[in-house]
Amino acid sequence: MTMPYAEVIGDPIAQSKSPLIHGFWIAKFGLTADYKARHVLAGDLETYLDQRRTDPDWRGCNVTMPHKQAILPLLDHLDPLARQVGAVNTVVRNQDGSLTGFNTDVAGFLEPLASDLQNDHLFRMARILGTGGAARAIVVALADRGFTLVIAGRDPAKAERLLEELAPRGESFTPPLSHFAKATDFAFDDREGCYDLVVNASPLGMTGQPDLPFDVSHAPPGSIIYDIVTSPAQTPLLRDAQANGFDTIDGLSMLIGQAREAFRLFFHETAPGEWDDELRGLLLA
Repeated sequence: MTMPYAEVIGDPIAQSKSPLIHGFWIAKFGLTADYKARHVLAGDLETYLDQRRTDPDWRGCNVTMPHKQAILPLLDHLDPLARQVGAVNTVVRNQDGSLTGFNTDVAGFLEPLASDLQNDHLFRMARILGTGGAARAIVVALADRGFTLVIAGRDPAKAERLLEELAPRGESFTPPLSHFAKATDFAFDDREGCYDLVVNASPLGMTGQPDLPFDVSHAPPGSIIYDIVTSPAQTPLLRDAQANGFDTIDGLSMLIGQAREAFRLFFHETAPGEWDDELRGLLLA
């Protein structure tokens, strides 16, 4: 007996939490379906997709590093948002065997901010730390919602290219990442009506990586500190921010949010937020 299934592909892939998340929702909905991790090397990506096109049980796959951009020319269709971001993290097989690429990282990143962003603000600014693949979706998400962007990386020229490609019309700044490493006595203006985000879009602070060099004195009063790192969920940046009275959002929020949208695309069910606390418990176990 066959059953519908989806996968997550990448290199490496053993660390992926996607099978746990999607398996949790499959069980909650009582679906006859499966979700697997599949180790796919860069040189095998096209062969993998060609094989899956002919499998009517295959609903699609999530795509993690290093394939999010390499997969674009191998797909038949791109959702407009995926085209805008220039990266795909979800592929769906259509009934005729054609493949459509989506980017659910934008929705996942925005999910915990949705209620705040429904409000009107006089000014919105985001300090985005990192210029890699994850930053692409975050830049698009925030530029489309009226944020002035500060993008900091080790190479300011890369940050400038990223902004030129993804957010050419908005006001933006590209200081080096080192600018944020030392304390500042900058006198922030009256923040009433302002909405400030600090986002770690880099792997710094992840298990096995150096800490992110960010002194919280660079965060305006009332900022939300958002770290997309998922292991550990409580990064040094988030602990420091909480100790200084800032509201924080951890990487599991984005991880669950992007998976929720992918699950809907694969299995046509929307996982309710009321299950999130139980799912977080499993992810943190």
